[in-house]
Amino acid sequence: MAENETIQYSDDMDLEIPSDAGMTVKRLWRSMGRQRVRLVIVTVSVIFYTILSVAAPVYSAKIVDLLFQEIRAAVSGERTFRVTWDPVGREIMVLLLIYTVTGILYTFQSFLMASFAERLSLELRTKISRKLDRLPLSFFDNHKTGEVLSRVTNDLDKMSEVMQTGLLKLFTAVGMVVGSLIMMFRFHIGLTLVFLVFTLLSMVSTRFFAGKTLRYAARRQQAVSRVTGQVEESYSGRAVIKAFNREERSAADMREAVEELAETSRKADFMMNAVNPFIRLVNRLGQAVIAVFAGKLLIDGVLSVGVFQAFFQYVYQASEPLTEAAYMINSLQSSIASVERIFQLLDEEEIKPDPRQGTGNEAETSVIKNASAAAMTEGRVEFRHVKFGYSPDKLLMNDISFTAQPGQKIAIVGTTGAGKTTLINLLMRFYDVNGGQILLDGRDTADMTYGELRSNFGMVLQDTWLFDGTIAENIAYGRPDASREEIIAAAKAARADFFIRTLPQGYDTRLSGDAENISAGQRQLLTIARVMLCDPAVLILDEATSSVDTRTEMEIGKAMNELMKGRTSFVIAHRLSTIVDADLIFVMRNGDIIEQGNHRELLKSGGAYAELYNSQFESTDQ
Repeated sequence: MAENETIQYSDDMDLEIPSDAGMTVKRLWRSMGRQRVRLVIVTVSVIFYTILSVAAPVYSAKIVDLLFQEIRAAVSGERTFRVTWDPVGREIMVLLLIYTVTGILYTFQSFLMASFAERLSLELRTKISRKLDRLPLSFFDNHKTGEVLSRVTNDLDKMSEVMQTGLLKLFTAVGMVVGSLIMMFRFHIGLTLVFLVFTLLSMVSTRFFAGKTLRYAARRQQAVSRVTGQVEESYSGRAVIKAFNREERSAADMREAVEELAETSRKADFMMNAVNPFIRLVNRLGQAVIAVFAGKLLIDGVLSVGVFQAFFQYVYQASEPLTEAAYMINSLQSSIASVERIFQLLDEEEIKPDPRQGTGNEAETSVIKNASAAAMTEGRVEFRHVKFGYSPDKLLMNDISFTAQPGQKIAIVGTTGAGKTTLINLLMRFYDVNGGQILLDGRDTADMTYGELRSNFGMVLQDTWLFDGTIAENIAYGRPDASREEIIAAAKAARADFFIRTLPQGYDTRLSGDAENISAGQRQLLTIARVMLCDPAVLILDEATSSVDTRTEMEIGKAMNELMKGRTSFVIAHRLSTIVDADLIFVMRNGDIIEQGNHRELLKSGGAYAELYNSQFESTDQ
């Protein structure tokens, strides 16, 4: 019931409940490793801090009583009032020393706790980073990007914040409350019971307000999310909104979301601002009742002046942690729930380890070291009775077998969901087969390291992905050691050099965000240049020219034909006119290859390919 106490509830204070708090805490303790020493030192520091903090009012009571005696003697004329070393000065120095040591201990434990929390957060963040590199593609297919990012950032930040403040407050609060109540009972049992009655009333009120505040805060967060989503949608889809004359509807939706946020914020702010005056009123009533009874005891000589003021110091020391108990418990509970989610991520099933594990430095440079191996690979790819399903009990591919000879152009066609991309994912070992074998130059890809296998492949996807950095850095992403001359040569081969030189900084132009400062077609040209620079043995092209105009497509086609000479190429195509020169065409349906042959053979057979090919040209003619 301190004079200046305030109770605050943040918007992120939620009602998250861990499913197994005990097990999570035990695992967190085991994960601390050498950091446990720091936590033990903090605990010892808190014990001494608590002892000294509880002892300080006792010494102050003694000093006040001695000063009061000197004052009474001076008033009665017995002697002149003065403070001497013995005994008042000595006791004042002892009290000053106690306050100095408690201040040092508080600073020390706060610094050590912050260091402990950040080091633990760094260790877990490092584990998560390594874990993400070892997770299969299926994990990212089944989890939203925001969910994964939340575990890596928000959950770790919440854990670190609570470790630094909430855990230290909890340790200190327990010691201060227990120590202060013991001393209060020693001074006077009746006054202590009065304090406990009003404290109980204050805690019940706090609990009541906290529950309502949390609910309103949760509603406000939902309203904030809706406004944020509406803003993002309105900004990202501004062209579509204008094209369909939906400006007024979009503005109305935004106005509705903002009004909902304003209403929920009004209620949440009212609850948060109303709780402090009410709790303060309860506390003041308690102090007034204690003051009346304590004053009577002081007049009757049961309490001394020093004990009177010391008792109120203990009231202040015990009341604030008790009134904050609900907030601290909720924060710790939410933090444990965050840690539990982090451990769930760390427990996810990983990809199969490489057959030959190397050191960390070798792993980091595996792609560069194996780049030369790509040139020595012939590029013979063979599928032997491959079976695969995203879940073991539901196979998508039952028996896929084919052989792609070195230098062949293999086209893969079929309707959406036929299994074209899945076949490529298996080839790259983004997924492991459920049965059968995939061989590269006669070697089972399951016996190759990921770096060794993937250094032989170059991929150009329909969806471009460029990283934050310069154009030159993006082209050299697969070969960071490439010279500027090699980068320029790759860009020229991809027909990207001309537009790059028209940019203000040329190859040093920085791309940020989604690289929106260049067109979609230009982004695709850069990804093609990236693959050309790597000079892989096997090419994978997934509608690589779908984002460029017809003339540019023709130019890229010429460069691609030159690049594909002597290299095995897998081309996923929707426009069949682009793959009529393929050596072998696979027609896929429901995960199986239902037809295979070259363009003329498949047209002549009059099967699924012929039907698909003719339908495209009929729609074009119409």
